[in-house]
Amino acid sequence: MMRSLFSGVAGLRTHQTRMDVIGNNIANVNTTSYKSQSMTFSDLMYQTTQAASGANAATGVGGINARQIGLGAKTSAIKTAISQPGSYQTTNDGFDLMITGDAFFIVGNGTVSQKQFTRDGSFYIDGAGNLAMTSTGYNVFGWGVDPMDPTSIKQDTVQPLRLMIPENMVSSPEATTRATVGGVVDKFDTDVTGSGRVMDLEFYDNEGYKYTARLNVKAKDVDNGEYTVELVHIMDSKGSRYRADGKTLLTEGATFGGKAAGQPVDLKYDKGTGKFQYVGADGNSTVELAFTGEGNEHFIPVIPNEPDTKSITIDFSNTSNYNASGVSTMSVEKGGQGTNGVVGTGRAMGELSGFNIQKDGKIYATYDNGQEKLLGQIAVATFANPSGLSKEGDNLYTATMNSGEFNGIGEDISKSGYMTSGVLEMSNVDLAAEFTEMITTQRGFQANSRIITVSDTLLEELTNLKR
Repeated sequence: MMRSLFSGVAGLRTHQTRMDVIGNNIANVNTTSYKSQSMTFSDLMYQTTQAASGANAATGVGGINARQIGLGAKTSAIKTAISQPGSYQTTNDGFDLMITGDAFFIVGNGTVSQKQFTRDGSFYIDGAGNLAMTSTGYNVFGWGVDPMDPTSIKQDTVQPLRLMIPENMVSSPEATTRATVGGVVDKFDTDVTGSGRVMDLEFYDNEGYKYTARLNVKAKDVDNGEYTVELVHIMDSKGSRYRADGKTLLTEGATFGGKAAGQPVDLKYDKGTGKFQYVGADGNSTVELAFTGEGNEHFIPVIPNEPDTKSITIDFSNTSNYNASGVSTMSVEKGGQGTNGVVGTGRAMGELSGFNIQKDGKIYATYDNGQEKLLGQIAVATFANPSGLSKEGDNLYTATMNSGEFNGIGEDISKSGYMTSGVLEMSNVDLAAEFTEMITTQRGFQANSRIITVSDTLLEELTNLKR
């Protein structure tokens, strides 16, 4: 039997395999995060009809090369272009994530110990509140918040990221503890010299209820920069002077600068420069709006290091006493300047309004009271040889001996790339290249089929010799 027949058969098989690879690539041209494959050939084993011989220096005869006849071709390797990124596909869905870099999301079904990996970042919140993979429902793994510091992540063994849990559904209220008065009090302002400049401070108690404290600035001796400020009254959001629970008359249960409502507190400016000097007493830049009446025990929370204080500290140091064409601009706002920005503003209770996933994979809950809360961080995995990962279907991979093992902890994405929210990674299949490969594969298959046809003709001629 002629060896060329078997060479042709081997060539047909390898080109068939190559066509299978091309067909799979084209079929997945729109598969999210699909990585195209390519196939390489290698020649098959050889039959040596004469071994090589070396030169003979004594006789002067040269060496002879070996005579070898190959037996066709075989599949050398099927490689995955796993490091070649696909294009962006914008979805505007905050739970759709694309990794830029060589990392993989870590997913699992919760019943097997072996984690799986994917570049498909199409996620959603399942019925149990877990962040899950849309196509399979597998949990997305990451790290939780450090219980000792809720503003940081504890990078430990990865766990399913459960976001919709009761404690994340609301943002707790917080009482206002500081306020700032700013602007100009004009000595020619008829309001100041008459009934007074009215300022309303909106603030919250520790249960999230909103109130308004009305302050009034009046002239005392404008030529010497002397004014007064007093608490007029406190009302709740419905205009009542009682607490929302109706227990206490707030105005009677509050003091301003140590004085009851309606009693003036001194406010002094330099008569020459108009700069603020003090409020209440010489040397003071702040005054306390305190709640000491019966029923106000829980109105303002205990301030750290001041266990007996339930008050709002109001800062007047940013005010001044200049001529502003007879119009005062003085106003009061909740909150004060701290080391990390504005502090002490307080807030109402907030309901969960959405999630925000940052480039480093950190997930924040957003609430309708303007607050944010760190919930966890999506972990990723990297491998020494990502091409060695085993494809499992459903856009999933598993680790193999040649890819490197997963350590169970994962990595922070910021070490190797970043995530982009609202987009997905498309397939990296190049249709132009695939069609070109298809043409060369078809021609190769045709040529190998001709080998079989011609070899069969030769055998036919051989069998005809007996006639």
